[in-house]
Amino acid sequence: MTTSRTSTSRVTICAIFGLHFTAAFVPSSSVLTTRRQYWYQSAPLAAYLDVELEEPAAKLPKPVDTVSLGTLTVPQVGVGTISWSADKASDRYELERLMETAAQHPSGLLLDTAERYGSNIKTAFGLGWGETERLTGKLLSTGSSSSSSNNHDPEKTIVATKFTPSPWRTTVQSVVEACQDSRQRLMVDGGSSTNADQQQQQPIDLYQLHMPDIVQPMAKLGRAAAPKDTIYWDGLAECYHRGLVKNVGVCNYGPTLLMQCQEHLAKKGVPLASNQIGYSVLGRHNGAQATLEKGKELGIQTLAFFPFAMGLLTGKYNHQSINNNNLLESRSTSSSSLRSSKRSRLEEYDLYRYALGDGDSIPKGGISKLLQAMQEIADAHDATLAQVALNFVICQGGIPIPGARTEEQYLDNMGSMGWRMNASELARLEEESDKLGFGFEGAGFKRTSEKFVGYGVEKWTLN
Repeated sequence: MTTSRTSTSRVTICAIFGLHFTAAFVPSSSVLTTRRQYWYQSAPLAAYLDVELEEPAAKLPKPVDTVSLGTLTVPQVGVGTISWSADKASDRYELERLMETAAQHPSGLLLDTAERYGSNIKTAFGLGWGETERLTGKLLSTGSSSSSSNNHDPEKTIVATKFTPSPWRTTVQSVVEACQDSRQRLMVDGGSSTNADQQQQQPIDLYQLHMPDIVQPMAKLGRAAAPKDTIYWDGLAECYHRGLVKNVGVCNYGPTLLMQCQEHLAKKGVPLASNQIGYSVLGRHNGAQATLEKGKELGIQTLAFFPFAMGLLTGKYNHQSINNNNLLESRSTSSSSLRSSKRSRLEEYDLYRYALGDGDSIPKGGISKLLQAMQEIADAHDATLAQVALNFVICQGGIPIPGARTEEQYLDNMGSMGWRMNASELARLEEESDKLGFGFEGAGFKRTSEKFVGYGVEKWTLN
């Protein structure tokens, strides 16, 4: 018998002597103190794990819990990559651990990225492209060429990325070229391979338009160009018919534009698979709920970004050590996880306003009553607040795309699958959210209905 001990867990592994095995350490992120016993299956051995945590454990992955997304079968919860970075060796190591664990999940892996994502400041200003796509491609490539424990099955590893509408992209061919560039960065075209047949065999699983054509730098001078949305739709159709992508989708489209896009693509024989919007129990206003319902009606799957409302619904901004009467003091007394947060000061300022209230636009107490209701439901399901937040989106018919930078975060997110809240619990969360009198609009320069695009901020509406 071998015993391994960490600062947060004691794991006893009973195994047959001499056989190779892989064991999973369960991270400590639950809001409950629990003692659970798990069977962890690994070839060629089933190892019995007796896990006792000084800090409680996240749920291990549940049985298969998948949903259809166009022609794809994907897990009910995806992985957002907007916060991914390999600037530090520790960051790269955490991502490699996440990907190794995700490769073994029975429901598969859905990665959502974009050509515009990246940690460099130039990317934030729209001057750098593809950093996170390259990182994603390298992580997938490394996994597929290493040990079997980190081998990503291409049939179960789904990669979605996004095209960014821009003033200089004015033709169908510009969409095609951007798609080809994304394929190369993601290495779905075989990396440096020049074999055309090989490239045809490896299309992007889901190619999305990142937003409506709202980037209009000359509009301030009264010289706005005609919207290029239909050109971009034709570009998606061309990518689809060339076999560069398996499915196409859009992001931040309201019901009207969603219907127009679906009708336009249908005339070209192309189904519209998805629409990604900001959505959570705290973000059902400003057309979000109506857009999700319209997607159901049209047979278009809704992907939900900001399902945690940028962390608000995990409870970390309402930590018990926070002084609810002093917003500035709450920053200095917050937990270590917050002190190491990658949030900007402006983002944290806005998030604490939501969490605690400012007595002005947000009543004192902020979202505390909603979190209390979520905690009671979490207790009933032996779940975390984060898992309740994601499960709410699942129960509404959406696919939440929470960000995850570590194995611990990934495992906690996956614990939202394999179970469902009942109708009364869902109704209670909706009621508590509605009684707040406000909804989540984003924080800092990250908003639910606008983008910082270098020269300023451009907005859209879900109507």
